[in-house]
Amino acid sequence: MTVVAYICGALALLPLLAVLSYVIFKGFSSLSLSVFTELPPAPLRKGGGFGNAILGTLLMVGIGATISIPFGVLAAIYLTEFSSSKVARWIRFATNILSGVPSIIAGVFAYGIVVLTLVKLNLGSYSAFGGGFALAILMLPTILRTTDEALQLVSQDLRQASVGLGATKFQTVAQVVLPAALPAIVTGSTLAIARASGETAPLLFTALFSSFWPSGLFQPTASLAVLVYNFAVSPFQNWQSLAWAASLILVLMVLITSIIARWATRQKA
Repeated sequence: MTVVAYICGALALLPLLAVLSYVIFKGFSSLSLSVFTELPPAPLRKGGGFGNAILGTLLMVGIGATISIPFGVLAAIYLTEFSSSKVARWIRFATNILSGVPSIIAGVFAYGIVVLTLVKLNLGSYSAFGGGFALAILMLPTILRTTDEALQLVSQDLRQASVGLGATKFQTVAQVVLPAALPAIVTGSTLAIARASGETAPLLFTALFSSFWPSGLFQPTASLAVLVYNFAVSPFQNWQSLAWAASLILVLMVLITSIIARWATRQKA
């Protein structure tokens, strides 16, 4: 059974290693310094890059994190420390449902809430803000669930000791419970960011794409995922090469956020 377990583990890693090796092989051959600093080129033209897509991805993920992390952490604090067991049970059930909603549904929802509203207000249509809003919807359940579990793992003895020393409920949560759970909260946030970085469908409905540098929060904005989607299926060799390079950069971004999450978990230990 030990041999069978090792074989199953190797077979589970095989698709991951195959995908990574292929992306690294194809991506490194197309990687250069210009891809970080230049705009996408015209078809059949050599050179160019996708610096605008990198900046747009960071911008929209940053907007999503700015919206989802405070709401997720505060909601988890309410569930764990202040709500009744019945209310907490229903909110956790709703969070589990939201985490299983396909990303394209989040994109359609953000399109109806943000894009159409901007059109009615004559402020634009597709935008970086709409893309960040869609990513925030996808990030929220992951942040809420991990923070909720982290707060539940904090020992009750710490809470009782804080109350015994005369601290209020707010002081106990802010100065005792949250610092103890902070590494796990950082882990959940970085995992949510890693997931949002590679989403394509929500951004097609909200941010669309642009061949220029981001000029504002309410303008169409490029992203790495959408660039890969557009360029990989194009008939032009130079665009296909940029798609492989963008795929490699996207994988590296997810890898870096995963390493940060592992580092935070190790610091907790």
